[in-house]
Amino acid sequence: MSQVCEICGKHPSFGHNVSHSHRVTNRVFRPNVQKITIKDSKGHVRKARVCTRCMKAGKVERA
Repeated sequence: MSQVCEICGKHPSFGHNVSHSHRVTNRVFRPNVQKITIKDSKGHVRKARVCTRCMKAGKVERA
């Protein structure tokens, strides 16, 4: 499943896990993207993958 927000374009980013002994391993920071039913700009109802930050900010109108 694609982890990209259709509203803001937020996507997974990469970084490191750093242990107490400073051993570094790779990790992925994934956005909280959920599939919800929205109304688009034309008033049509459709499903979209939207991050929770966009939902909380009111950038989408839920159907």
